[in-house]
Amino acid sequence: MKKPIIYLVSDSVGETAEQVIKSALSQFINGNDYEIIRAPYVEDITRLEAIVEQAARDKAMIGFTLVNPILRQFIKHASIEMNVESIDIIGPMLEAMERFFGQKPKLQPGLLHRLDEAYFKRVEAIEFAVKYDDGRDPRGIELADIVLIGVSRTSKTPLSQYLALKSFKVANVPVVPEVEPPKELFSVSPSKCIGLKISPEKLNYIRKERLKSLGLGEEASYARHERIMYEIDYFQAIIDRIGCPTIDVSNKAVEETANNILQIRTNL
Repeated sequence: MKKPIIYLVSDSVGETAEQVIKSALSQFINGNDYEIIRAPYVEDITRLEAIVEQAARDKAMIGFTLVNPILRQFIKHASIEMNVESIDIIGPMLEAMERFFGQKPKLQPGLLHRLDEAYFKRVEAIEFAVKYDDGRDPRGIELADIVLIGVSRTSKTPLSQYLALKSFKVANVPVVPEVEPPKELFSVSPSKCIGLKISPEKLNYIRKERLKSLGLGEEASYARHERIMYEIDYFQAIIDRIGCPTIDVSNKAVEETANNILQIRTNL
């Protein structure tokens, strides 16, 4: 039988968290019949997302100690989306101590972050990104600083979260041919809308990998070339109707795409 795998994610070394996890594991597993994979000094969303994706492929669980609430929220959200069991080791303790002492925690691995107005603006932005993710509430389109539009698997959610770390309120809207896009998309200024386009080949590869991680066959219509071309053509028609700029995300990291978005905003 394959050993269970636990990923330990920390914004520091992670030694204390490892002891906590081992103590809990001793209640279920004898000896060292498990594998702990450490991911220390994690401070960005791209790396967090990669870890959760790998944990999903390994059918592993995640234990994390992240003092930054933005990163904690992101890994919780990503874990739910990818059906990965995750445990917040330090978050509940910080929240309990905040109530007990009546003051905010420093949220600083090594006193790195200050609790100031900019910090709270970032928190507000990350909460906005979660609330208006995946088109769940079209009212977010009018309230957002940036609106991302794209077919499934074009990094809309990680981009929203990454830009939220820079204090931008971002809503993202999925484009699905069978679903009429929200009317708000056509009433807001095109200057705050960004279309995320992708090559059919890249999208086919990403979707096949997604199906594999879910234990599903590659033959599903979701990853078929005809379906992908249909979605891309529909996406382009929507973008043409809005009249907004687009960015090709086919071979770009989240950080690079985010920088391109900010450059477009600066040049408008």
